[in-house]
Amino acid sequence: MAKKRKSRKAGPPPKKAKKLETAFDCPFCNHRGSVECSIDLKLRIAEASCAVCKEAYTTQADALTEPVDVYSEWIDACERVNEGVDVRRSRGEEEDADDADDDF
Repeated sequence: MAKKRKSRKAGPPPKKAKKLETAFDCPFCNHRGSVECSIDLKLRIAEASCAVCKEAYTTQADALTEPVDVYSEWIDACERVNEGVDVRRSRGEEEDADDADDDF
């Protein structure tokens, strides 16, 4: 009598890669999903622009550039520009701080 062949079980199905975002929050006007990124590989230019406040950022692109990369570069550029800048408190916060100093 012949032995039965073992059937092989199929491995687990491949995991689907999560899609990266294509709409982002504007660093200037803080509107959600208002920044769209476009990449022109022929001209090697990538642009991120806000539909609400019309702010834009342009950088060089290559074959591996994704919209999230363009947006990240824009955020990094904003942080470099703002490095060393003192954040001013609003008038209401200043008055509260002055009142706290008067208690002494």
